[in-house]
Order: sequence, then structure tokens, then C-alpha cells
Amino acid sequence: MNILVLGSGGREHALAWKIKQSPLLDKLYCIPGNPGTKDLAENVNIDLNDFETIIRFVKNNNIELTIVGPEDPLVNGIVDEFNKNGLAIFGPSKAAARLEGSKRFSKDLMQQHNIPTASYATFDNIDDATAYISKLPSYPVVLKADGLAAGKGVLICSNQDEAFSAINEIMADKKFGKAGETLVVEQFIKGDEASIFAICDGENYCILPASQDHKKVGEADSGKNTGGMGAYAPAPLVDAGILAIVEDRVLKPTLKAMIDQGAAYRGLLYIGLIISEGEVHVLEYNCRFGDPETQAVLPLVKSDLVPFFMAAAGGSLKGMHLEIYDKCAMDVVLTSGGYPDSYAKSKPINGLDKVKNNVIVFHAGTVYKENILVTSGGRVLNVVAVEKNFKECAKEVYTAINKINFEKMYFRKDIGFKVLK
Repeated sequence: MNILVLGSGGREHALAWKIKQSPLLDKLYCIPGNPGTKDLAENVNIDLNDFETIIRFVKNNNIELTIVGPEDPLVNGIVDEFNKNGLAIFGPSKAAARLEGSKRFSKDLMQQHNIPTASYATFDNIDDATAYISKLPSYPVVLKADGLAAGKGVLICSNQDEAFSAINEIMADKKFGKAGETLVVEQFIKGDEASIFAICDGENYCILPASQDHKKVGEADSGKNTGGMGAYAPAPLVDAGILAIVEDRVLKPTLKAMIDQGAAYRGLLYIGLIISEGEVHVLEYNCRFGDPETQAVLPLVKSDLVPFFMAAAGGSLKGMHLEIYDKCAMDVVLTSGGYPDSYAKSKPINGLDKVKNNVIVFHAGTVYKENILVTSGGRVLNVVAVEKNFKECAKEVYTAINKINFEKMYFRKDIGFKVLK
């Protein structure tokens, strides 16, 4: 069968890499793809927001399954357009993607269905938000833009001045545009974060290995938030007991709640958790695979994922079980110096040919210029190792990274520090 992956980042390279191993695959396409996917698939340069042209391409090339990487096309309704045309696509409908597209919607849903989450208040008006903040008894507090903000719409404020400043940034200065027209103010819960990915058919689900990512740019989780500086899986924090709580108190009630909303959830549901003293709270839902966690999770999956994607897209996952390797994976992100703020682009990348075969390199922000591979984004490459334990993973990953270079390359040297203690 012919399969299409939509997107251009490290997550999409990892999805293409995994799908390429399927015996069911005839031809793989990526729209638009990147220099990494070019070795696995035919890259096609179509705008991800141009649903009409994408659908025409799918029909003309007899594509039997499309997998959506990024959130924007999902929140904007690409799945609904495919469904209208009778085309198979892995991802939630526009109505179901509100779980990620609107923080207010997801928080209200959790509250109505007793799904554990931090207490919160929502505001459409800057004066009301400011008045509420001025009466808060303690800090830190979490401020979230309601809509999509490329993973940067969450601000943790450690005092009142920071909170007032954040409200102004989001609501007055419109830092995140329309996404910040509604503000969610949330209680801060101290604990360890973990990510759970579940492939869902609306009612049934299959859970992938739990992961943890490192969002802070600096070592020891310091500095600014980023899209993610690295990840590892499986997360030891998510043991069988925690997973049972997540299934019973979060995953099953969420799927039932979406059925009750008339928006059954088909696709990948990503649950961002905070775990504190055995208590589990939902920080957020995402309606797609996480980046960089996907790059650490997919290499641990032994099963061919294509039948699971097909079942979730239009059939049933009932009775299907994922086989997982009894191994560990670690992903370290190589970034352009200056990220997550301003950074230079078009820096030549060297040394990839020296990386050993047992290490996987997924491309994220790369492009070819006059046949030379150069940087094109903040997060440039993902370097991934799969080994019997995290210590071996770290050794392999950092040995490989020492062979790669581009001007002002920056990466965290302590990815996985919590599991390497």
C-alpha cells in the first residue's frame, strides 16, 4: 500500500523511519518532508494548509493511509476533509482535536468528568485576569494561552510581578495572537512530568512506552522552556501502578467523554502528566505524537504500526496488542545556538557520515542548499540510541554527538539525568 506522512520535523522523520519497515508498504511519500525523509520516501512540496491540493495528490497517487504529524492541520480540520472524500487518515477530527486546540475546552471536560487536573480559572478579559491574580495567596502559578502557540504558550510565574507581566504579554501584547484571547490560570503542581501516547479508535486503545522529555534549555532543567531538548523511554516513573491509574482515571474517561461530546477520538492521544507522590494529574492533552518523545518511543516498538494506524483510522483496535522491545532509548536534540530565542540559520552540518549505524539520526531543522546540508531551524537534529539500559544509551548518543558539528551547535549534556543517578 502507498502511505503518506504529513510534516517536516524530527517526529515525522521518525514516523517515516518506522513505517518504512512495514512489509505492507509499497511506496512512502512525505509532504513536505525533510532531508532525512528524502532517503526513505518521496518528498513532495505542498503547503500543509492546502488541504485541497493534498487530497488531490492522495487520490492521484492511490494513497491508502495518511498519517498527520503536526497539530495545526488536525485542529484546522484536515481529517474531516479526508473523511468527506472517503480517504483513510490517522488523526482526530476537528471537534476531537479541540482537546489540544483549546485549553479551556480540555480543562472544562476534565472537570466535568472528574479527570484529575490542577484547579484553574479562565478569563477572556485582561482586567478580570489581573484582579484574580492580585488575590492569589501563593506562587508559583501557571498561565496558559487557550489556543495553539507552537508549544510555547505556557508560562510558569514565580511571583505576582511575573504573573502581571505574563498576562500583559499574552492578552495585551498578543504575543500568541488569537491563541491568547482566552487565558487559563492554573494551580502549579510540583512533581515529575511524563508523556503517555495511546493509539485510539474512539473506544479501544493501545498504549506505547511512556516517556519523559526535557523541556528546559539548560542543564539540570534550568532556563527557558523549549519545544524539547531530549527524551527517553520507557519512563521508570510510570510503573504498572501509575499506568493502571492513568488508564482508569484518565484514558478511559477521556475517550468516553469525547463519545458523549459526539466527537469520538480516533488517532494518537498524547496525555501530558504530572506525577507527585503517587498522585497523577493531567497537565495537557495533545492530539498527535510528541516531539521529541516520538523519536525515543518508536524505536522501542517491535510491532508493525501500520495495521494499528489503519485500525484506528477506520476500524477497531479490539484484540490488537503492541509488542515492545525490552530495551531503553534516548534522544538528544542538537539545536542552533540561541534557541529558543533568535538563532542563525544556514550553517553547514558536518560529520553525519561518521556516526555509527547503531545510532539513529532524525532530521528536524535541516535543508539542502546547493547540495550542502545546512541548519534551517532551532531544533536541528535528534540523535537516538537504543540499548539495554540508559547508561549505555547515554554513552552511545554522546559519542555520536562528538562526531557531528555545525557552527554554534548547542545540546544538553545531561539528558536522562534522573534515570542515570
